[in-house]
Amino acid sequence: MTNIDHISCVIIVKNGSDTIVPVLEALACFTDVVIYDNGSDDGTQSLVSNFENVNLVEGPFLGFGETKQRAASYAKHDWVLSLDADEVLTDEFISALAQRSLDSDKVYSITRSNFYKEREVKHCWGKDVIVRLYDRTKTNFNSSKVHELVVTEGFEVENLAGTVRHYPYQNISQFIVKLDKYSSLFAEDKQGIKKSSPLKASLNGIYSFFKTYFLKRGFMDGSAGLIIAFSHMATNFYKYMKLYELNKAAKDSRGRIENANDN
Repeated sequence: MTNIDHISCVIIVKNGSDTIVPVLEALACFTDVVIYDNGSDDGTQSLVSNFENVNLVEGPFLGFGETKQRAASYAKHDWVLSLDADEVLTDEFISALAQRSLDSDKVYSITRSNFYKEREVKHCWGKDVIVRLYDRTKTNFNSSKVHELVVTEGFEVENLAGTVRHYPYQNISQFIVKLDKYSSLFAEDKQGIKKSSPLKASLNGIYSFFKTYFLKRGFMDGSAGLIIAFSHMATNFYKYMKLYELNKAAKDSRGRIENANDN
């Protein structure tokens, strides 16, 4: 396959040893792959060092948006394909991309098929389309701590041919770790901006389960569907409860300061 030497592939990772090898094996034709590692202690860096086309960079995690901005600054090329450390490009996708002429007035999206372990999840998650290829001299990721996006305002969005295989979870424990991390980042991002309450947290959690398992027919994904639906419920419950606690703590702190000033 022809080398892709006009696009840098950029990946941020922490403890990605379960998936990073197949991810990098699929990127063999890219001449510049940036791995921005933010504190792996599971052997990820050792695995990454086996790939000659990889530039391994270590740095802090600043929230997903800012971390991806920083990682892209190490790319050799202006065109950046941003991937997660659990996303594997298919041969079909790479072949189409290698022949693609890119327009700097456009940004490009990928189509992901999602898996739990090795099983494709067709209902809870299905396929999704996300903007991931962009000219970094024209745009970049926003600064959101979680649910970060490439800024597309003023650009035409065009979908790239082929699919990318996404392997976000290999076991139930990873759901628990990620829901704790993502709910905390959400609460920190929305503190003082968005209101919350125990009732709102409960209703959001319940609706998330109902939507995922019944409206999206997650029950047709078997046990994976049940695990995913419950994870969505827990994530939404905890992110709004954490937001409620942060807002309440900030309000109580302001009250103590005001009382001290009055005295």
